[in-house]
Amino acid sequence: MLIGGKTAPPSVNTDKADTVIGKGTSIEGKITSSGLMRINGKFQGELHHNGDIVVGESGAVKADKIKARHITIAGEVRGKVEADGKLEIVSGGKVFGDITVGGLIIAAGSVFEGSSAMKGEDTQPAGPRDNPKKGQ
Repeated sequence: MLIGGKTAPPSVNTDKADTVIGKGTSIEGKITSSGLMRINGKFQGELHHNGDIVVGESGAVKADKIKARHITIAGEVRGKVEADGKLEIVSGGKVFGDITVGGLIIAAGSVFEGSSAMKGEDTQPAGPRDNPKKGQ
């Protein structure tokens, strides 16, 4: 939703989050989990999540790999990102690294530096198309 030219922050109720890395908390290592995860603190390592991840405005992630169903980023993420569904970088969010996603939303005022690939049935790069009128 656009409000005054900016995307509104994600409407996620952190009371419903199964896992919360709070502001002022720093974790390093590998996490495998499910449900809704909200990161307001710092995480470094590898994150495999069978649900949705929200990186809040104060969240900072430096990941060898972050993999989840849907990912919303309002803070900063550095590293390889894989979303089976949608990756949304909201205004003020920053992603530095390569992404592989099912869908992508990059709001005005956000930053994305890296390469992107879309998941799907046909993930081959687009090439010259055959011209059906060729040779006529």
